[in-house]
Amino acid sequence: MATMNLNQYLREIQSAWDSRSGTEVSELLSFNHPHVMSAKLTTEGFEKSVERLVESPIDELVILHLRCLSCVNQQKYLEAYTEQSALVQAFTKLFQTQKEENWALFIMYVISLDLRMFAIKADKELAKKGADKPGQTLEKAAECLMGLFRVCAADNRSADEDTKRWGMLYLVNQLLKIYFRINKLHLCKALIRAIDASQFKDHFSLSQQVTYRYYIGRKAIFESDFKSAEKFLTYAFERCHKDCRNNKRLILIYLIPVKMLLGHLPTLQVLRKYDLLQFSEVVQAVREGNLRRLNNALLQHDAFFIRCGVYLILEKLKVTTYRNLFKKVTLLMKTHQIPIEAYLEALKFMGVEDIDLDETQCIIANLIFENKIKGYISNSHNKLVISKQNPFPPLAAIV
Repeated sequence: MATMNLNQYLREIQSAWDSRSGTEVSELLSFNHPHVMSAKLTTEGFEKSVERLVESPIDELVILHLRCLSCVNQQKYLEAYTEQSALVQAFTKLFQTQKEENWALFIMYVISLDLRMFAIKADKELAKKGADKPGQTLEKAAECLMGLFRVCAADNRSADEDTKRWGMLYLVNQLLKIYFRINKLHLCKALIRAIDASQFKDHFSLSQQVTYRYYIGRKAIFESDFKSAEKFLTYAFERCHKDCRNNKRLILIYLIPVKMLLGHLPTLQVLRKYDLLQFSEVVQAVREGNLRRLNNALLQHDAFFIRCGVYLILEKLKVTTYRNLFKKVTLLMKTHQIPIEAYLEALKFMGVEDIDLDETQCIIANLIFENKIKGYISNSHNKLVISKQNPFPPLAAIV
């Protein structure tokens, strides 16, 4: 395939188009297909060969694809993006004219994926040139993909098996990847509403549903909706194919902190299996109520946690660690009326600096408010009076 000459390539793509084979045409327009390795496809004057051997309307797509390939071969990714963007726009117009048929969805999948990948490379090229607006090409790519999304979403007259609406989730996932990368999560809302309202929302391919729930799970984290985040990320993790170990690991990077906030600590076996031992010290610190150990664990792996975007979630575990520390102090005191000074001394022992009685009271009051401790503070006696029945309820039962 890498030695395919131009005439062979053009005959193959025309034949595939004539037989309305979306998969074959998509392969011949994809940059993940071996034909892109052939230097014979972009020889000088290839446009004339295309005009001679390929009929309208596919001829325009082929010319744009080969121009893009020529730019890629020269590692000119900004120009490659421009050609691919023109290809996607030309396809969008063509796609709109194909009434009550969706065989070209496969073409849409590959050209939209390639568009996003070239946009990423183009932005890197711009960054090297000192561009002051990161992600500008990706933002343009998103606008381009929205054109395709509108075509798919508007196709409500075709029969279910022929509707272009089957392509909606794929495009939404491409757009979610872009919006997360350029940090414009507010643009996700309309897309999520469209999928939630779709009659096909539970019938899209499983791989697409897994990707979708991974991203909306991450979005729920940003909105501090940890219960929803747990639901979506758990769905993604459990249904992600067992051989896709890297993807399962990626999901766990977000699912582990969320589950910890909700009172479920991962086992060392799981952390070892998915090469996530960066979390092991954090888990032990929370379990022990050891604030010093937690701070050290966060400091030790801060680069990893910050890069993954989970550092601030892990910081929230300090509240759980306070609760577990205070539970240990309470058990040691063997009474249901514990002086606030006992908790203050424990905090000082754990390396909490510049803390006084009032601040300790404030921490305890917050834990009571969040139902993590059952009891009340007696201001007159400066004591925490805990419930005689289950004063430290399991976190999983609270949230």
